[in-house]
Amino acid sequence: MIGKTSEYAIRALVFVFMQNQAGKRPGFKEIAKKINSPEQFTAKILQKLAREQLVSSAKGRGGGFFFDQPVVPLNLYDVIRVLEGESFFSKCGFGLEHCNCENPCPMHDDYYPVRVGFLNMVKNVTIQSLASKIADQKGVLTR
Repeated sequence: MIGKTSEYAIRALVFVFMQNQAGKRPGFKEIAKKINSPEQFTAKILQKLAREQLVSSAKGRGGGFFFDQPVVPLNLYDVIRVLEGESFFSKCGFGLEHCNCENPCPMHDDYYPVRVGFLNMVKNVTIQSLASKIADQKGVLTR
C-alpha cells in the first residue's frame, strides 16, 4: 500500500534506531547498504526526514543519523504522512479523484475497511516496536 519512499524511510529509521541503541550513528551510505536501498535516494529521504524533525543528523567525526529523543515513540503514520502527504490516507482504491459514500467507486465498499484498518495499524505501530521485533528475532530488516 505504501510507496518505495515510505518503505525505505521506515526501514532506514528502524536501522538508525537499532544502531543508536548500540551507541552508533550511521551515515546514509551505511544505512543504504544495510537496507538495500539506492544511496542517493536514501540520502534524499533522510534529508527530508531530518528537515521534518523525525530524525536528527550531525556532520563530521561522530556524525550520522540519530534520534534526539529515542524514548518518544515515532509511529509509521507520521513517517508516511511526511513523505506521501495527508491525502494518502483517504485516497480512492480505484484511483478516482472524488470518491466517497455518496459517490462511490466500484471498489469503495470493499476498500474502505482495508484503508481504515491500515490507518489504525500505522497509527499504532512505531519505529521502536519494529526495531524491538527485529531485536527479538521476530522479524528481519532485509532478506
